[in-house]
Order: sequence, then structure tokens, then C-alpha cells
Amino acid sequence: MRVMLVDPSRTMRLFVTRLLEAGGHEVKSCVTGAEALDALRADPDIAALITSAVLDCAMSGLELCWETRVLAGRGRPIYVILMSSSIDKSKLGEALDSGADDFISKPPVADELYARLRAAERLGAMQRELIRLALIDPLTGLSNRRAFFERAEEACARRQALTAIMLDIDHFKRINDLYGHDVGDQAIAGVAHLAGAHAALSARLGGEEFALLLEGCALAEGIAIAERLRGDIAALRLDTARGPLELTCSFGVSQHKPTERVDDLLKRADVALYAAKSGGRNRVVAADATELEARTRLVHALVS
Repeated sequence: MRVMLVDPSRTMRLFVTRLLEAGGHEVKSCVTGAEALDALRADPDIAALITSAVLDCAMSGLELCWETRVLAGRGRPIYVILMSSSIDKSKLGEALDSGADDFISKPPVADELYARLRAAERLGAMQRELIRLALIDPLTGLSNRRAFFERAEEACARRQALTAIMLDIDHFKRINDLYGHDVGDQAIAGVAHLAGAHAALSARLGGEEFALLLEGCALAEGIAIAERLRGDIAALRLDTARGPLELTCSFGVSQHKPTERVDDLLKRADVALYAAKSGGRNRVVAADATELEARTRLVHALVS
């Protein structure tokens, strides 16, 4: 485990570092809380923080515990241990309220320190698995809808060229009805595998519908990528009890506009996807400002 150790005393840092390294841990050490936070930001593989309760006038150990929790957020498990030469119930409660997971005497006893870090590894593994289950679609391994929208909002905030592709499998209900839901799942997984190879951020939004987000990519390049993906999917063959199954998908592509939210970007791609299906399926349609209004009127007219 990679551990961040924070203590103003050089002697204590050397002592605890030797204990940790003897236990097979990789150690990074800092003198101040500010240095520790910078190191935590720079190295996402740091899995545990051990900090002295007393640091410097700018930041105490309790404040570092709290700032570490804020930095980690809900997506990064970090086990926080506060280390103090004074252990009493009031200090323990204050440490836990400040974001610490554990409290240990200073200087630490080797066996106790190792046991607490083993507990940290178990808890970290469980937290990482829970995070994975919350963000990943279990059938395809792609991001789920929640994770996609969170990361897409972050991409929009970076204010660079951004293009969205939405697609879904043509005649998917017919596939389920004729071949069974197990083959339907194979079709979803096969399309997901190809989609994931074309974009760093790809997601299954639900059912047979997928979305790709292309950072640093303008509309023309997004259309070209969608066309390549359309061809790859059309070449896919699934072996079934009824013989080989061929698939096609329809695509809608839209480019992000300044100040536009992710919802609006995907709505325009979705309207273009609807146009692709209405136009015969197995095709790519791009959204632009003039076409969008006409297609939106058409959708509203059909719905009403």
C-alpha cells in the first residue's frame, strides 16, 4: 500500500517510515499539511494517510484529516489515521468527527500499525468495489448513466471541442422476440465492446441505447467516428441457435456549444438519432441549429 506520512519531526518520520517499509508499504513523507495535500492531489494511488495531530501553525492534523476528506470526495477511498502521543476519549471523538478513520498512539507499535493498515486495505478494497458497482454497467463494463453525466459535465467545464454520439440497436425488440433475451444481451455486449474502442468516455444509458463523448473532437470528426463504428457494428456476427445474427445501429451526432449543458448536447444528438431511425436506420445523422428546430417540431407533432 502507498502511504502518506505527515509529521514535523524528522526523527519520527524516519522511525515510522522504517516501520512501514519493513511491513512492505511504500512511503511518501511530508512535513506540513499543505505539502501533504499537494502530494495527495498529484498521486491518486496514495491509499492511506498517517498524520501527526500536531503539525504547524498553518494547519493542524485534525484540519488535514478534514481537508483530505474534501479532496478525496466520494470517488477516492483514502484511509486516514491520526497519530498522537495523547490518547483520550475526547481526542478520539474529535479525530473521528474531523474525518479520521482511526487513531493510533505516537510513536506507533509495529504490530498495531500493521494491523490497522491491513484493516485499511480491506476497507479500501470494499469501497473501490462499491464505487465500481455504482458507476459501471454490469452487462457491458461501460460507464452507466450516472457516471457518464458526471464525467460529461466535467468535460463541458473544460471548454474545449466536444462532440457527442448517441446510438441504439435497430429492431432490438425483434432480436429479443426471435432469438431470446440472452442473445439480446450478447448483442448489447457486442455493440458496447466496439463502442468502447472508439471513445475514452462511452456509456450504456439504458436498454439498447449508448452514448459516446469525444473530447477535443469537432463535429466532422465525430461524424467520421460514428460512420466507422456503424460499419464495425454492421460487420459484427453473433452465433445463435437460429444461425448468425447481423446487427445494425442508428446514430445521432452533435457538437457542444458554448455555455450549453450536457442535457442540451445529448438532446440534440437524440433528435438526430430519431431522424436516423425515421430515415431508414443503419445511418448517421448530425444535428445542427437549422435542422434541430424542424426535427423537434416533427417529434412534437408525432407525439401529439
